[in-house]
Amino acid sequence: METLIIEAIYENGVLKPIQPLPLQEREHVRITVESPSNLVRATAGLIACTDTQLIERIALDAIEDI
Repeated sequence: METLIIEAIYENGVLKPIQPLPLQEREHVRITVESPSNLVRATAGLIACTDTQLIERIALDAIEDI
């Protein structure tokens, strides 16, 4: 199984990829959803910092660099 990491926007109940996907029509896929807020919760406590807004900004900056 090939892994493909894409960015998408969730709009009106539908995930919309930002770029075209190399998939066949009606091809079944498995999706793992990671959002910036999930990343912040998942890594809570790994950085000795209590400023949650600062940590969220760091996480968002890291995601934008991908």
